[in-house]
Amino acid sequence: MIIATRGCSHCSNFSKELDDLGIAHKVKYAEDEPELCQKLTIRHSPNLVVDGEVIFRSQVDETELRKYFKC
Repeated sequence: MIIATRGCSHCSNFSKELDDLGIAHKVKYAEDEPELCQKLTIRHSPNLVVDGEVIFRSQVDETELRKYFKC
């Protein structure tokens, strides 16, 4: 899951990179999920959350995504 602000300029690129790697995901907006953001201590955008844990707290490149997801 990507958690981002509605105005995040990186969110669409991040989502596209995940799509290109065949990684299913959804986008949630921080403005709609304040409790989740507080629970995960999210203060910046975008974030990648996997199994309830923040894995990346910024947009990372495809190499880092491939390394994490082993693809």
